[in-house]
Amino acid sequence: MFLGLDYNTLWFLVFGGLISGYAILDGFDLGAGALHLFLKKENSRRIALNAIGPVWDGNEVWLVIAGGALFAGFPVAYAALFSAFYLPVFIFLIGLIWRAVAIEFRSKEPGTIWRLTWDFIYSFACIVVSLMLGLMLGNVALGIPLDENHEFTGNFLSFFNLFSILVAFTTLALFMMHGAIYLAMKTENRLYTKLTILAKNFTIFFLVAFGITTLYTLLYVPHLTDRIRSNPQYFIFPLIMFLAIANIPRQLKKGQYRYAFLCSAITIASLLIAVAVELFPYLLYASNNAANSITVENAASSKATLRILLIIALIGTPLVATYTGFVFWTFKGKVKLDESSY
Repeated sequence: MFLGLDYNTLWFLVFGGLISGYAILDGFDLGAGALHLFLKKENSRRIALNAIGPVWDGNEVWLVIAGGALFAGFPVAYAALFSAFYLPVFIFLIGLIWRAVAIEFRSKEPGTIWRLTWDFIYSFACIVVSLMLGLMLGNVALGIPLDENHEFTGNFLSFFNLFSILVAFTTLALFMMHGAIYLAMKTENRLYTKLTILAKNFTIFFLVAFGITTLYTLLYVPHLTDRIRSNPQYFIFPLIMFLAIANIPRQLKKGQYRYAFLCSAITIASLLIAVAVELFPYLLYASNNAANSITVENAASSKATLRILLIIALIGTPLVATYTGFVFWTFKGKVKLDESSY
């Protein structure tokens, strides 16, 4: 026990915190990439790339740490998750690789065709990665068919259900809004004006996608609302989420893009918290038979292992957070192009 919670629950919170950190940080990178082709001028695209250039690879560290946390703390869930989601994870990783290659290769040659090709690959990769993240989140929230040995019994087409598709497009819309707001903070003059318009348009895209997904969830996925309905104290999480979402258009209208970005980050975190609250203690819910589900109890490492991991996390996570903060502080302000720019 630690702070009144057992180690299984604490490690579940640590894993959730790491996933939230990754979604917030790499979310604006992916969103900036997804909207990249909306920027028509060469200088605009270079500025957008340089806005994320110092941070995008560091933001991916949070995903690596989250994967390590799942492997070390819940090895059964790790094995089942990566076995069941083999193809979506493979596509997701290929997308991350091509994003990195496109960012680095784009500036290696001055030719127009060369740069346009890598611009397309970069944007397409970011869109695919965002959709795969949403697709996997939707299936984890909805549940997947598992047998008594916690092995996936569905197929690749099982992932393409209406709920998960809605979550995938909501995730893409959220990241594009998040990325447009971030780029608006980092730019000026005509590009800034362009991005303020894109930020407002993608906010509308997100609000529509979020509204449709929420309505579908309330009508057809009752297990994702049962706990909050039966425990009024948990209502605070969707309340924070809706207040943050409502405040984004208000801050955009006022031109307060830092506050809009903060509200966007809170929206991402509160959405994931709401899903975690509804799923707990399940890590992978078995849609065919709840008894086959993978939980924080039957998937966890030994108590001794979790205790040691928690100590490591308490030391390591603040160090990573400090490094992330240092990078953002070092490269704060508007982006300027120079000889070292992409």
